[in-house]
Amino acid sequence: MSRFSFIKGIDTSGKYRSGIVLSLAAVPLTLLLASQALADCERGDLDALYCDEDGDMVADLPKDESEWVNPDTLIFAYTPVEDPAIYSDIWQPFIDHLQDATGKSVRFFAVQSNSAQVEAMRSGRLHIAGFSTGPTPFAVNLAGAVPFALMGSDDGRFGYTLQLYTHVDSGIDSMEDLRGRRVAHTSPTSNSGNQAPRALFPELGITPGDDYEVVYSGSHDQSMLGVVAQDYDAAPVASEVVERMAARGLYEEEDVKIIFESAPFPTTSYTYAHNLHPDLVEKIKEAFFSFDFEGTALGDEFEGVDKFIPIRYESDWAVIRTIQKANNVRYTRDDLE
Repeated sequence: MSRFSFIKGIDTSGKYRSGIVLSLAAVPLTLLLASQALADCERGDLDALYCDEDGDMVADLPKDESEWVNPDTLIFAYTPVEDPAIYSDIWQPFIDHLQDATGKSVRFFAVQSNSAQVEAMRSGRLHIAGFSTGPTPFAVNLAGAVPFALMGSDDGRFGYTLQLYTHVDSGIDSMEDLRGRRVAHTSPTSNSGNQAPRALFPELGITPGDDYEVVYSGSHDQSMLGVVAQDYDAAPVASEVVERMAARGLYEEEDVKIIFESAPFPTTSYTYAHNLHPDLVEKIKEAFFSFDFEGTALGDEFEGVDKFIPIRYESDWAVIRTIQKANNVRYTRDDLE
């Protein structure tokens, strides 16, 4: 994973980057003043920038209406992926729908790392975002992200699994066979790619880092392609990512096999910045919950998904927080990096 850098992750044009450099230069004093102003509020695990007076584990809307944000242009980002250009096109039907629903211009930005995405929202440069499962608690606690939706089916089902893949010729047929091997995890904050294996595998008799060498690949895509190329002996990855890769023909399914699969986890959380104007938030929610996936590039990419469904971070991410607690995760910028 790249260092904690919004400048690296949010854009590729030199012109826009220079503007961000100037903006970020003013952030430390702003954050210090905000931190002092909120010193006495209830916040749980939230950063000192935020309050949680209602106890729902996400940042409250600021009480001072002058702090509410209602930008002319909304910035939307999806999770870091191998080929951001492809996802820019895939998300375009939704971007168009979001523009119609909000009356705002909407710009899609590709991020290169989870830390860059979190920093973008923390610094006020990202308004709506899909955060991967594991990084979602970091976004909530460090950036004031408010999860409100995820992709699901018409009957309300949602989720993905951790699947542990190996090459068919690896000689690995069970968890025990991982001993002494080189296994690709994705990134430290990833749920299925790192946190869940570290919490769940010891119960199966294998401790990552002790019984096998952990190598960070950077993404689920790279982990899977590394297994196919036999650069890695095995890799825990998110089932939904692997399914999309298979649908695009990025690997031959007969070249790999699964030796472990977990119970389902929640998928990517869709969030808004805590300080957006409440009228704008309602329009954003309406855009998500009224979007029709059928016949769109987004619907084709996320097979089996029918709609966005409402969620609550407090309850729907409880299993993820349990896994992260088992890994001694702290919601700090250092742990995110």
